[in-house]
Amino acid sequence: MKPGNLLSILVVWFAISPSLALADTTKPNIIFILADDLGIANVGCYGSDHFKTPNIDALAASGIRFTKGFTAPLCGPSRALIMSGRYAFRTGATNQDACRVLPMDELHLARIFKDAGYTTAAIGKWGQLPGEPSDAGFDDVLRFKGSGVYWNSNPAKPIQYTINGKEKTLGKTQYMPDLMHEHAVKFIRQHQSDPFFLYYSLSHVHGVIQPTPDSIPDSKDLFGDNVAYMDKLVGKLVQDIDAMHLRERTLIIFMGDNGSANISNARSTIGGRNLSGMKGSMLEGGGLVPLIVSWRGTVPSGKVSDDLIDSTDFLPTFAELIGTSLPKDTIFDGHSFAPQLHGLDGSPREWVFNQLARMWYARDCNFKLTQDGKLYDMSDAPFSETLVEPGTESEQALASRAKLKSVLAALNPSEGILDQGDGTGRHANRSKSKSEND
Repeated sequence: MKPGNLLSILVVWFAISPSLALADTTKPNIIFILADDLGIANVGCYGSDHFKTPNIDALAASGIRFTKGFTAPLCGPSRALIMSGRYAFRTGATNQDACRVLPMDELHLARIFKDAGYTTAAIGKWGQLPGEPSDAGFDDVLRFKGSGVYWNSNPAKPIQYTINGKEKTLGKTQYMPDLMHEHAVKFIRQHQSDPFFLYYSLSHVHGVIQPTPDSIPDSKDLFGDNVAYMDKLVGKLVQDIDAMHLRERTLIIFMGDNGSANISNARSTIGGRNLSGMKGSMLEGGGLVPLIVSWRGTVPSGKVSDDLIDSTDFLPTFAELIGTSLPKDTIFDGHSFAPQLHGLDGSPREWVFNQLARMWYARDCNFKLTQDGKLYDMSDAPFSETLVEPGTESEQALASRAKLKSVLAALNPSEGILDQGDGTGRHANRSKSKSEND
């Protein structure tokens, strides 16, 4: 065949079948890394005073670091938002126990990837969600029960975990975060020629905090050791992706599932200041989390964004990036930020909504309005939030109050599924006490 004829055929083929011709390059692999109980004050690039995270910082330098990424302040409701793309008053995921009985058809995340031809995996923590990951559309599963699983340190109660439905016992010398990392890399290697989605839910840094393989004997800073080991694993995963030449085809998201827990809160400072609130609190530090997005060659590098994001936004963002759509008969609350990932301005949110139990608020960039009508000035957030007394509002405060009041009226959470729990967002009834194991 003459070269000219071949060129003509290729031009016609690309014109007729552009989606087919570009299928392998337009659908990014997506890795969603969800750290447990890691607040912004535990991450170096967010200004942490006491914790060093060079690998996470490098990931941020290669992409976008969001400064106003919000999620629910406890792990179950937070993960339900990510999986469903819907606010808690719509799904009933208002407390930890309620999340465990969430209807399975609310877990849309893996299914949208399956619909787009992706192979999917869920590795790590799942117990705060209903059923099994395989029931929610995940092909490859390594899961453990509970939170903060590291070593099999109690012979009387050996740690069980499952791989694709087969129950296993954690060995005496095995470290669960290392097993998870190895399984993640194995999954990526097996599917490096396919579009894949990996939901990677870490053990770190949930309590009970134990020594890491790198901890020195009698370490006086086990929490710091765990932050460092988590950071090390993130770095190793990125190196493995680089070694497989997948970085330009892979979108990596790193996020915390809620704010810092009580075990680390005293040392979780930025510029010598503690955040307002922590895990389980409706104050700023409860739901403000680290959120970093990297995709070499596509996401702008070295960018810091103040755009408002809440964790219902991942579902529509992913759908847009992979070329699929969400079910038409369901109300989704997310707002796609895919344009920002391509270096465009997009149309950022004007507000975010957050809920735990029967507490909620709407927040714009400057003010927060709670379910009981209290307005807070957030100009010193995340360190403090100042109640604006009625009659003392500035013009800006009055405008924000009106806007946020309209937002809450339109959402109307009180007419949705109301929380029936103990009021804390942790449990379904008052007979259960608060627990760091949530």
